[in-house]
Amino acid sequence: MSNLYRAVQRTFRFPLLIAFTVFCALAVGILWGGNIGAVAYPMAEICIYGRSTVSEIIEKNIEKEQNHLFELKQPDSVNQKILWLQWAKRLADKYTPNTMFGTVVFLMAVILAGTVVKSMFVILHSLLSAKIAQIAAMEIRDEFFQKVLHYETAYFNREGIADTMSRFTNDMYSLTAGLNVLYGKIVREPLKMFVCLAGAAYVSWQLLLITLLFVPAAAVAIRWLAKSIKRVVRRSMEEMSNMFGQLEETFRSIRVVKSFTQEDYEQEKFRKISEAYCKRAVKIAKYESLTNPLTELFGILMICAAIVTGAYLVMEQQTAIFGLPMSSEPLTLPSLFLFFSLLAGAADPARKLSDIFTAFQSAAAAADRIYAKIDRDVPIKDPVNPVPLPVHKKSLRFDNVSFHYESERPVLKNVSLEIKFGECIAVLGASGCGKSTLLNLIPRFYDPAAGQVLLDNVPLNTVSLSALRQQIGLVTQEPVLFNDTVLNNIRYGKPSANEIECIAAAKQAFAHQFIMEELTDGYATLVGPAGGQLSGGQRQRIALARAILRNPPIFLLDEATSQIDINSEKMIHEALAAFKQGRTTVMITHRLTALPLADRIVMMNDGKITAVGTHGELLQTTPEYARLF
Repeated sequence: MSNLYRAVQRTFRFPLLIAFTVFCALAVGILWGGNIGAVAYPMAEICIYGRSTVSEIIEKNIEKEQNHLFELKQPDSVNQKILWLQWAKRLADKYTPNTMFGTVVFLMAVILAGTVVKSMFVILHSLLSAKIAQIAAMEIRDEFFQKVLHYETAYFNREGIADTMSRFTNDMYSLTAGLNVLYGKIVREPLKMFVCLAGAAYVSWQLLLITLLFVPAAAVAIRWLAKSIKRVVRRSMEEMSNMFGQLEETFRSIRVVKSFTQEDYEQEKFRKISEAYCKRAVKIAKYESLTNPLTELFGILMICAAIVTGAYLVMEQQTAIFGLPMSSEPLTLPSLFLFFSLLAGAADPARKLSDIFTAFQSAAAAADRIYAKIDRDVPIKDPVNPVPLPVHKKSLRFDNVSFHYESERPVLKNVSLEIKFGECIAVLGASGCGKSTLLNLIPRFYDPAAGQVLLDNVPLNTVSLSALRQQIGLVTQEPVLFNDTVLNNIRYGKPSANEIECIAAAKQAFAHQFIMEELTDGYATLVGPAGGQLSGGQRQRIALARAILRNPPIFLLDEATSQIDINSEKMIHEALAAFKQGRTTVMITHRLTALPLADRIVMMNDGKITAVGTHGELLQTTPEYARLF
């Protein structure tokens, strides 16, 4: 429950809201118990003893108190209770009917008015508790999102996004519902129950103690249920994450699924995951089905004990049972009727608390899963005291760099390479040789397992990530666009840029012509989720324009022209030839037409640099390069 308490702590920032919520809940509780007391005791007096007015009922209680003082040999004393009763009698004489039927109508009117006022407080309390829960959930969701944004890139490659999405949606919903329940029914219903039990204790606290003998056994059973439900709910949330993962993978790969006619196979995989989730859900339902019968059983046991004990005291006119004193004088039937009515009034809140039991345990399980991600240590993070990083002007250097995703499978092996400022380097090699990994070390998407990467002789792990990445423009093989306009996708590279600057960058990336001629709304065209309304080549040119707009001193191109037609590629190469001047450029490419852009070419094989030189030098000295060309 510690993580759930952390979520609850978020709500402590709103003390006035909480105070007003508790006030409304207290008002509901008082009106709930007051309504029961207002009708139970007077109606019993009217029906059993035939007293016709509220004034007569109060007069009878004054006489009862005076007789009690007489028995204590204090006939001339007047206690505080008698003073209150005398004051109430004067009001009753003045404002209540003086006939039996009129008294019944008056009592019903009091109950109706009390119920209306109570309902208003219930509505207000529900709205306030929902507001507290939603604001707290919003802040937790924001903190969660902020933390995930700072996760290292390897996390998403390794874990995918389905589990995280499940925690953002399903788990956050459960946590919000739990917080709402906490400030809603978990505050209101116990207060209603407390008011009723306090009234019952006023009638006979000894009888109430006998009634509550079964509470410890009920508490043990509920604790067992709580642990079981929380465990099963946590596992069901994991199954839901698996379902999210299957859906994400299948829909993202729908073309492959259809082209290989694997719909039945994917359906079977999904069915197995769905069946696993179904089994968890049935198990939760099993525990939920035990909650109400258990609470009802213990409730009936308590009421039976109260009825048997109370009936014995009233019918036999006894003041003790098994030698234990129960009251100073025998209970009356109206008092016993009031006692039972208040017990029934306490039973309804207890039943409602059992109904929300699973929701609360789900919230606890969800809080554990959410805070597990919030508390997760991020390996790629800012140093405690970052070193200032001037604008890049000297060199980018890899110094005996090694890297692995798995310790037994090294990807880079003692790589050393120095790139002078303003130099353009092309990296060639077979798939899996470590080219992209080498590139990803520059913006610190990964950190080397050994060695270091230095920018102008400053180790990258000693500077802030923001200061480093602000100097880098990146274009990848799979260009990523957001579901926004073309203009805003380009402006993403430099949020402060105006429209003229964005258009200039688009022209430089040879995207302006197709934006104006082929897109319905030009730069205001929505590109759709992941840029799905555009072709691959169009997406790539917009991504290139975004990086050009940033005007970075370091330019990284990872197969950045792989989806562009030959004619466009030639024009873009001309643009890059001009754009790369005065900045350090590292490009990974399989297209030999891009090699004339490079000042030097780096050949890689099996995680090592096997040759470095100009195009002419490598043709003469490196047979592998000559064969490739």
